[in-house]
Amino acid sequence: MNPDQLPDNPYLLLTPGPLSTTKTVKAAMLRDWCTWDADYNRLVQSVRHDLVSLAGALDTHTAVLMQGSGTFCVEATVTTAIPPTGKLLVLANGAYGRRIVDIARRCGIDHRVIDSGELAPPDTQRVDTVLAADPAITHVAVVHCETTTGMLNPAAEIARIVKAHRRIFILDAMSSFGGVPLDVASMGVDYLISSANKCIQGVPGFGFVIARREILEHTRGQARSLSLDLFDQWQTMETHPGKWRFTSPTHVVRAFAQALGELAVEGGIPARHKRYGDNQRILVAGMRDLGFAPLLPAALQSPIITAFHSPDRPTWDFKRFYAALKEKGFVIYPGKVTQCETFRIGNIGDVQAGDMHRLLEAMAAVLHEIGIE
Repeated sequence: MNPDQLPDNPYLLLTPGPLSTTKTVKAAMLRDWCTWDADYNRLVQSVRHDLVSLAGALDTHTAVLMQGSGTFCVEATVTTAIPPTGKLLVLANGAYGRRIVDIARRCGIDHRVIDSGELAPPDTQRVDTVLAADPAITHVAVVHCETTTGMLNPAAEIARIVKAHRRIFILDAMSSFGGVPLDVASMGVDYLISSANKCIQGVPGFGFVIARREILEHTRGQARSLSLDLFDQWQTMETHPGKWRFTSPTHVVRAFAQALGELAVEGGIPARHKRYGDNQRILVAGMRDLGFAPLLPAALQSPIITAFHSPDRPTWDFKRFYAALKEKGFVIYPGKVTQCETFRIGNIGDVQAGDMHRLLEAMAAVLHEIGIE
């Protein structure tokens, strides 16, 4: 089928993923693939190579693809990378940092938490102090873009401190990889985790881990799960090039390969980062004009998703506001901050500057229609 023959979506997804994809990405899923076929296996190998190349780490890292959502990959990494004698330090400042803590707790992994609250980045001085005082800590994990608020955490500075203490660094770059420049090798990231349906602009179905090869090689037998054994998954992909241990999401992988090609055509990560940043600036300026204040100061804000304070008006009803915007072709996100009432608007995916202007026009009309001006 010609991609142009595909029906238009009834609305634009302004969320941190799943997100709006191009018709050509969707059209890539319209044929079937065999998991054992050489053509498909070559495609998987090409995807793995391209991911490590995007990370700037072809000489040091390898890519492991894993079925499931991004959280599956976070759990696979945490439960494979940390040995029984290891200890994890989690730097948490939102729901996704706390999810890493939950994984460690449920799987019986020794851990410690530095929680800076939802409205502040990790305290790097405290990280330095804790690592100096606790030699039992072997691994440190942090979320790069904490989409609870839209905050972009200082990954490079945290990595510098972690590597100065000779610990292993795990970066959950779920919502940033592909949309924010990251030089994984020079930063000292040992494990980077992301997902198909984020800034690469594919569809949900698998995630991936870009791991330092010399560290991953020493994790044999450490996994606390069969299906989430990152080492075994990697070994299968290496020994039988492009093969997954269990049934892979073939259509989703093909769509992701198409999305990787479209990222290259756009100009790579720098060009995508600029587009997302332009979208975010248009959004914030327009929302201020409509009377909505961003939750975070600009210095802490990512170009991925922005949280806004809900207006302090008796007539405010987010569900009504959401439904009216959806009728006009835009889907936004409810808030996730525990301390105050917020809602969130994303600007990643197949979203252009003109879409942000259309959103703001629709929002002004909705506010008038439902009496929340």
